[in-house]
Amino acid sequence: MENFEFSTELLPGLPEELGLECLSRLPCTAHRLASRVCHRWRDLLQSPDFYYHRKKLGYTQKVACLVLNFNGGTVNGPKKPGVSPSYGIAVFDSVSQIFDRLPVYRYPNGLPLFCQLASCEGKLVVMGGWDPVSYDPVTDVFIYDFMSQQWRQGKDMPSKRSFFAIGACLGRVFIAGGHDENKNALRSAWVYDLRKDEWSQLGEMSEERDECEGVVIEEDEFWVVSGYRTESQGQFYGSADVYGLKSGQWRRVEGVWEPSRCPRSCVGMGKDGKLMNWAELSPAARVGACGISLGGRVLVTGSGYQGGPHGYYMVEMKEGQHSKLEKLNVPDEFSVFVQSGCCAEI
Repeated sequence: MENFEFSTELLPGLPEELGLECLSRLPCTAHRLASRVCHRWRDLLQSPDFYYHRKKLGYTQKVACLVLNFNGGTVNGPKKPGVSPSYGIAVFDSVSQIFDRLPVYRYPNGLPLFCQLASCEGKLVVMGGWDPVSYDPVTDVFIYDFMSQQWRQGKDMPSKRSFFAIGACLGRVFIAGGHDENKNALRSAWVYDLRKDEWSQLGEMSEERDECEGVVIEEDEFWVVSGYRTESQGQFYGSADVYGLKSGQWRRVEGVWEPSRCPRSCVGMGKDGKLMNWAELSPAARVGACGISLGGRVLVTGSGYQGGPHGYYMVEMKEGQHSKLEKLNVPDEFSVFVQSGCCAEI
């Protein structure tokens, strides 16, 4: 909070430190209303410094943001038979075990298909995908602010790419690999700065990586796991390219993933510091698995067999091991295939 300057008392009659402590304890659901009290409260609540202050004190809340198929019709309207599926974003609070749905921005027929999610500084970022009507790849960047509960549009992606790796850390979103609109696998990488609304190019990876998966580890490294070349479609690598967030350099790591196995949405990091496959936690979630790390616990979704019902499970991660999956009771509306997801700390 060193960079935030105060000109009047936060709470009349209280020292600044106590006023700040009181506001830091406000639940995130109250921030939108609290920001209307005065300009000073609004500026404070919207400040990235205040976000990191709450995070340091342990007053932030981790939720899972999931891209779901809501089975036809417009996302915010009634379902219609014979209409193509519509995708939207569900938010799951693991503490209250309550689901909510975010409003869809700009696309009345649902989110772009195969769009990617990332989150940092209390905001959710939606990137890329295919237009739900024309199926053309898009370069859209949408940002949802959980504090104001509003969407805004960010600067477009530098080029069209699909099935790329994505990860976020310290106000920046990293993307790498995927393929272009001509189905050519890519080795290029970019970083998006949320505060500046700017894109910058990173150095290239060791090789092309289509359908790769991104993982950020301890605010230190951005891992781009597996993928395949243009000419070897579907033959997934066992390697990863790792970008050092401090060094700004790429390095290649071999033997971190099972070759020939798709990594999409199912790459996780175990307590032993090694990559793991969420689909291997239980036979109940081995098909279409998606794992979202929520601190010491992980939300895992998937099905026991092809075409089977999709379940939601919580698993507690312990040092060198994990506990059994705990099945959650989920409303039918959300008991569907999870296309992708991320953790948002708000």
